[in-house]
Amino acid sequence: MLNANELRKGTTFILDGDPYIVLEYQHYKPGRGNAIIRTKIRNLRTGAIIPRNFLSGDRFQEAPVERRAMQYLYNDGEMFYFMDTETYDQIGVPAALVEEKAGYLKEGQEYTVSILDGEPLDVELPSAIELEVVDAEMAIAGDTATGASKRVTCETGLQVQVPLFINVGDVIRIDTRTGEYVTRV
Repeated sequence: MLNANELRKGTTFILDGDPYIVLEYQHYKPGRGNAIIRTKIRNLRTGAIIPRNFLSGDRFQEAPVERRAMQYLYNDGEMFYFMDTETYDQIGVPAALVEEKAGYLKEGQEYTVSILDGEPLDVELPSAIELEVVDAEMAIAGDTATGASKRVTCETGLQVQVPLFINVGDVIRIDTRTGEYVTRV
């Protein structure tokens, strides 16, 4: 059993029959009484993010979530397919679980997939990914007096704001947490 005081960012636990992961955690001790643990948790099945407060005496069952390194293969519109790099087993992750992460999935790249009882729950992205620019707007020098930007489309279909000097064929690094351009590679 897991005590509420042991909840930290990244901890997975079972609450009301569903697996949750802690996204944010804050320990608050008022003048008297029990400590309050303020958290922001995400339901791993539905993806819903909710704020939740727990008392320091609350106990939970720890979720036996397994994290495996898997190579992204392809998607067919409904499922995103990954291959376990050790056993070569393929697993399909529903598009609803991937949603906004789809633009960061590059074929052949390794990602960490969270699995609970054989059911994929989440795909963890690296902090940054390198993608090739396949389409870019034309930019004219002298368009502005300050740092200007334009929208480009990457090989995965992801659209990103970049500086004017980025052209088609350039490889750029994108921060997956914010979705912003970092540098040209």
